[in-house]
Amino acid sequence: MSFIIAIDGPAASGKGTIARALARHFGFHHLDTGLLYRATGVKGGDPVAAARNLTAEDLTRPQLRSAEAGQAASRVAAIPQVREALVDFQRRFAAREPGAVLDGRDIGTVICPDAQVKLYVVASDRVRADRRAAELGADPAAMLDQLRERDRRDSERASAPLRPADDAVVIDTSDLQIDEAVAAAIAAVDRVRPAR
Repeated sequence: MSFIIAIDGPAASGKGTIARALARHFGFHHLDTGLLYRATGVKGGDPVAAARNLTAEDLTRPQLRSAEAGQAASRVAAIPQVREALVDFQRRFAAREPGAVLDGRDIGTVICPDAQVKLYVVASDRVRADRRAAELGADPAAMLDQLRERDRRDSERASAPLRPADDAVVIDTSDLQIDEAVAAAIAAVDRVRPAR
């Protein structure tokens, strides 16, 4: 049976960096599920049709990391039919051997509620805005407004809102260096997964 690590949290909290590091450390597959929603939003047209017809090539478009793609992702993610169209893809990915790390906003609560490890990665609004602004070369104040709007939309949507799973381990990266955050995540996995 595949070992599943579900990582959720708001934008720019560090969940993607932690997810990639965990996948490397444990030799697992990694899926940034936000790319599915970004690719759906960037495709344009009918978002439900776009979600149903995503291809591997759609996930490699360079503009998927832009702030605009992030906003588009948040808008299409609020559409229940889009979420439904992408659930099967994510669950099939999670079943890959020897294990998988999926990061997003509803992995531990909806996509993989039976994941062996669930992490919820957070950071203060100001830290997240500064990180994302540095990544994109954007204005931190404008980024703070965008992140708060996206958090509100993601947390208040009727279908699969952003929230920690009841049994998630919360990691606050506000005052942590990357290696410290990754070490905390590895320790959380090691408490559940027997040494091999």
